[in-house]
Amino acid sequence: MALELKYNAQSVEDKWYSYWMEHNYFHSEVDDRVPYTIVIPPPNVTGVLHMGHMLNNTLQDVLIRRARLLGYNACWVPGTDHASIATEAKVVAKLKAEGIQKADISREEFVDHAWEWTYKHGGIILEQLKKLGASCDWERTCFTMDDDLSASVIKVFVDLYRKGNIYRGYRMVNWDPQAQTTLSDEEVVYEEKQGNLYYLQYKIEGTKDFVTIATTRPETILGDTAVCINPADERHTHLKGKKVVVPICNRVIPIIEDEYVSMEFGTGCLKVTPAHDENDKMLGDKHGLEVIDILNDDGSLNSFGLQYEGKDRFVAREEIVKELESQGVIIKIEQHISKVGTSERTGAIIEPKLSDQWFLKMKDLAQPALDAVLEKEINLVPEKFINTYRHWMENVRDWNISRQLWWGQRIPAYFYGDGKEDFVVAESQQEAIEMAREKTGNANLNETDLKQEADVVDTWFSSWLWPMSVFNGILEPDNKEINYYYPTNDIVTAPEILFFWVARMIIAGYEYRGEKPFTNVYLTGIVRDKQRRKMSKSLGNSPDPIGLMEHYGADGVRVGMLLSSPAGNDLMFDEDLCKQGSSFVNKIWNSYRLIDGWEVSEEKEETETAAIAIKWYQSKFNETLAEIEDHYSKYRISDALMATYKLVWDDFCSWLLEMVKPEYGQPISSKTYSEVISIMEDNLKILHPFVPFVTEEIWQHISKRSPEDALIIASWPKTEGFDAQLIKDFDFNAQVISGVRTIRKEKNISFKKSIVLSVINSEKTTARFDPVIKKLGNISEVKYISEKPEGALSFRVKSNEYFVPVTGSINVEEEIAKLTEELKYNQGFLRSVQNKLKNERFISGAPEKVIAMEKQKEADALAKIETIKASLAGLR
Repeated sequence: MALELKYNAQSVEDKWYSYWMEHNYFHSEVDDRVPYTIVIPPPNVTGVLHMGHMLNNTLQDVLIRRARLLGYNACWVPGTDHASIATEAKVVAKLKAEGIQKADISREEFVDHAWEWTYKHGGIILEQLKKLGASCDWERTCFTMDDDLSASVIKVFVDLYRKGNIYRGYRMVNWDPQAQTTLSDEEVVYEEKQGNLYYLQYKIEGTKDFVTIATTRPETILGDTAVCINPADERHTHLKGKKVVVPICNRVIPIIEDEYVSMEFGTGCLKVTPAHDENDKMLGDKHGLEVIDILNDDGSLNSFGLQYEGKDRFVAREEIVKELESQGVIIKIEQHISKVGTSERTGAIIEPKLSDQWFLKMKDLAQPALDAVLEKEINLVPEKFINTYRHWMENVRDWNISRQLWWGQRIPAYFYGDGKEDFVVAESQQEAIEMAREKTGNANLNETDLKQEADVVDTWFSSWLWPMSVFNGILEPDNKEINYYYPTNDIVTAPEILFFWVARMIIAGYEYRGEKPFTNVYLTGIVRDKQRRKMSKSLGNSPDPIGLMEHYGADGVRVGMLLSSPAGNDLMFDEDLCKQGSSFVNKIWNSYRLIDGWEVSEEKEETETAAIAIKWYQSKFNETLAEIEDHYSKYRISDALMATYKLVWDDFCSWLLEMVKPEYGQPISSKTYSEVISIMEDNLKILHPFVPFVTEEIWQHISKRSPEDALIIASWPKTEGFDAQLIKDFDFNAQVISGVRTIRKEKNISFKKSIVLSVINSEKTTARFDPVIKKLGNISEVKYISEKPEGALSFRVKSNEYFVPVTGSINVEEEIAKLTEELKYNQGFLRSVQNKLKNERFISGAPEKVIAMEKQKEADALAKIETIKASLAGLR
């Protein structure tokens, strides 16, 4: 069947993805082959595809498709994350739109709504990945709230608690008032924000004097329980033992002394608010201060906020400032830039908050994971992230793993009394009852006497088990799948979750398997726009990936994403890249259309031109294949694509096909045709990981194939030796052909007109490419001469000089005048460059690169002048 004139991406993609799914090529089972395993970084279950997903999953698909071609048992496990904070927020918003408040329904009802939302909206992103061509083992799709995965989380929590690694503590935590939950330190993003620094006067009790304190958060004065001075600060000796009165609430608080206060910064008097600042809490503990929390969970003021009760913290701040100004308490306000913690999930400004939370001790657990990276048992690509990783792991803090949410794995702690320590931790309620009876000595305790902890674990506490839990390696640690697929090979993810996820997976791997979870961590860059801004909905600078694929085809977008995405470096995305990718796909398509349109003759002998061309391309292919293999081994996927791109576009399409194609209306020899088809098939194999759809379409069109012969499971070409001299000789002769074509074009010598090419062969080059020069330059004869001929234009390739006769082709007098003018210009340019190079001030002050560029200009100008002089000599 004839190929369509234009490549139809939509129909081709639908056809071959369905074919791949129908024949189960993506599915993996344990067998005798060597496994190659990737687990997908699970996107949020309710998320939709964005450009970051596109880049990440294209890279994974390139790796997994190549592994299949290399003969590995390739297994790419897909799945989604339940994303506690994000999903709960969406469900709360949905219920609110229906007139239902979360507080008005039971936990069980809310979780039912969350599951309903998940079933309705979850998995959209996985379907979108299929459009991209992602060859995941969809039969293995997992969800972090699946029964087995949830049971794994509970089992690990109980195990770590019993080992003494999990504890419950009353600590200062990061509180997100919008999500109304705690966050780990890693989920807080610090941003520089413009604010104000308020200088306030607190009256010294029983006097008319004041002390001055400075604060960026004037609403928190309502929680002040002391003012602190440095005992060595002579300015404040008179304040020792005194008390001050807090404005508005008129609370009398002591002046305490501590060396913590800097004498160089500010007024030397520090307001102490133990409930709302971590450092103040440490001071408060040391000096036995009262703790007064002025905020509700939603960020509004509570009863300690007095007349501001119920008002949002920022609204209250403005009103409190007005009241303080009216009382004459504020003596000045300065603009102030400070780093403010914001929620990585909601963007809300974080409040320090004292709360009973669950923590995981990290220091000892982190050590094997740190050693693994430093000792290169696990490779970070690029290596520039090793120091960042080391800094974080060496300074790791205990992980706050509890979240005040209902959607997620509920913490398996069961309280049997009112005391803070009156609880047991167990995998089931029945086990908890038995433990509580033993702990209390009360054999009559039953489930109604137990109250399970309301909090759920941090989402990352489930996804840190992902490489194990997807193979049920926690519940059944010796099952055949975990023993076969684990450790996995590669993980492809973004640097911003190196600590949230990657480091913790490594920690969990060593804790529960005694070995690494993967060998290589490929860290992608951030996808940015041309102005280097991170793509986001709010900026409106993020294109719709589905729209891009509909316009440029999935293959075109895949190439566009990878053309400029070196590992660890940000990708400056431009839609023109997808256009370039689409053009490449069309180039591949049209190259095969050309081949497919040739008439083949069994009788015709292979031409000299075709024979040397085939031999050259086979060497060039093997040279490039070795380069591509090197790029893959170093995870330079973008470079591997570029090497493949140049081989196919330049060497195959622009050179080989031009060399072997038959004369117009003539057939091609069957020998040449077979060799070109074999070359095309090898090209398709190395192209397939990047452009799977167009390559499978062409592969299946070349000949009728059984499902066992599909390209997706073909064999990757084996690297063979190559003739480096042959490649070098071709590169030289390619310049000769370009020189002939340039003269033809510049002098309007018709390409249909056959000409003689003479050469003074100073380089002693071989004549084996002369048939190619003749064909591509329309040269009737290549003459080897020792003297320059008269009436000819010339050009040089290295020290060889080539001559094209011009008699009767051009007006000689006009050409002499034109070349003379060109000679004068180049001589003037050369003088200006040489004068610059003679200038000592320039040489001593300019960077080496600039000097090198000027020297290159000099060399180019000298060569150009030599060529023009030779052409003039030939015309006179």
